[in-house]
Amino acid sequence: MKKNIIRYCITALGCLLMALSINAFFVQHHFLSGGISGVSIILYYLTGWPPGITSLIFNIPLFYIAWKFMSRQFFIDSVIGTVLFSLALDGTAFVQAYVNIPDKLLCCMAGGALGGLGGALVYRSEASTGGVDILGFLTKKYYNISVSTTNFLFDCCVMLAAVVFLGLTPVLYSLVLFFITFKATNLFMVGFDYKKQVIIVSTHAEEISRRIMDEVNRGVTILHGEGGYTRRPLQVILVVVKLTQLAHLETIIKEVDPMAFVTIQDANNVFGRGFTQPNLDLEEERRLRK
Repeated sequence: MKKNIIRYCITALGCLLMALSINAFFVQHHFLSGGISGVSIILYYLTGWPPGITSLIFNIPLFYIAWKFMSRQFFIDSVIGTVLFSLALDGTAFVQAYVNIPDKLLCCMAGGALGGLGGALVYRSEASTGGVDILGFLTKKYYNISVSTTNFLFDCCVMLAAVVFLGLTPVLYSLVLFFITFKATNLFMVGFDYKKQVIIVSTHAEEISRRIMDEVNRGVTILHGEGGYTRRPLQVILVVVKLTQLAHLETIIKEVDPMAFVTIQDANNVFGRGFTQPNLDLEEERRLRK
């Protein structure tokens, strides 16, 4: 129970930030958001109808779909997320009178960053703001069409309608805003402390491993592989390092085995000893092995 309360509090905070981004930075320049809220915002620009209430009304048929075809937990999360977002969207409308930023690009950046943070909090709490997400999960379940594809197609329809009713300029700025929001959401989801996963194929795996543990103070994993062409057994080193440690690691590899085959890729959501737990004392580990 306590865990769910904390989760829904995080959802509420995320919805509040998303609503603030719309009212503070979107509305003054007729920018759009995606999904059902995008439709309600277009109607707000054209008619003045409160977007929160409009969005909630549009979501009622989708709630029925979620109740009928999806899990009960998904239905509950969708209803709570949608209601919280709708209340926040209309409840924060007063900020429109206090925020006046003529620079449209600056509004894109600020709105995208704030909305991205809000979206990341909602996703972190494993919640949903309903809308097209419900259709997306339904098409994924029954037609094997990905959620992102469904969202993209719906957003394209919203953008086309916006071009007709609002003109091309707000839509182009909204596309920039979508990109910033997407990147900001990913950034806040994975954090600012970047990690790199490095895979090293070398005939000097033992020496490279020793120097990594001694000099970089990172644990390594030795994988046993086989050359696809030569069929010779070989050792593969797997190690995850912080971005600030990558240059030193590359230096070690080049000094020990310039012919080593190395791949480096981003590692997101790294947890475990040395990252979210205390570092392993490698000296103590070697002493215990003896």
